[in-house]
Amino acid sequence: MYYKNTLFVGKVLHNFDKLKSTNEYALSLLSKSKPIEGTVISTHFQTAGKGQIGSQWLVAPGKNITLSIILYPNFLPVPQQFSLSQAVSLAVVDFITHFISPELVKLKWPNDIYIGDKKSTGILIQNTIAGTRLQSSVIGLGINVNQVEFPAQLPNPTSIALESGKSDYALDDLKTLLFSCLEARYLQLKGQQWDRISTDYHAALYRLNEIHPFQSANGQTFSGKITGVTKQGLLKITTEGEPLTFNMKEVTFAKQ
Repeated sequence: MYYKNTLFVGKVLHNFDKLKSTNEYALSLLSKSKPIEGTVISTHFQTAGKGQIGSQWLVAPGKNITLSIILYPNFLPVPQQFSLSQAVSLAVVDFITHFISPELVKLKWPNDIYIGDKKSTGILIQNTIAGTRLQSSVIGLGINVNQVEFPAQLPNPTSIALESGKSDYALDDLKTLLFSCLEARYLQLKGQQWDRISTDYHAALYRLNEIHPFQSANGQTFSGKITGVTKQGLLKITTEGEPLTFNMKEVTFAKQ
């Protein structure tokens, strides 16, 4: 059992057997009212979950953690918004390392969580901006927990159960632990511990300082080394001595 107390994350929890999208439901709530910060929308089965830039998130009913959290990071300047993505990603890393060796849990830019070379978690953050600061954020999380079989079209999925050799994790208990991890990192963010968050993010970054083949959006393949991520969230890759930066979907790992 994982009893972890929180100040606000998960204190209000809306749980559903089935939803089209927890992020969509959370955004709908925000359009009509102002739920208290830390409100969570959770479902046993998400029928039309989304990943980054329109990709789908496919999960089996009742096997995994699928939820969205409403936050109001109005203390965060717009140029610093990638720090929110870093903090949320690190919270999920913190959570998974309760069950998996920390050496195996990595953060694939910008915010996929890997165990070894396989994806365990997808994160979708949708921000609303007011003036120079963030107004609200919906944090969508899909964490594979008890699922051990996946659709063939998914390239490299895994789960906590597959990697730990255990099964039948109690999802409600795990959510409680997850809320604690999320709140801890969010409070770091609120305390403007941006350098610490960036340092921890880079320490967990998948393939950091390793030579690897990449493919650009135009199909060109090149060899390069990830050297870090900018404050704006661009991936830094050095190839043939030349430092380059890439936005999301502009570069992918190429098959070796």
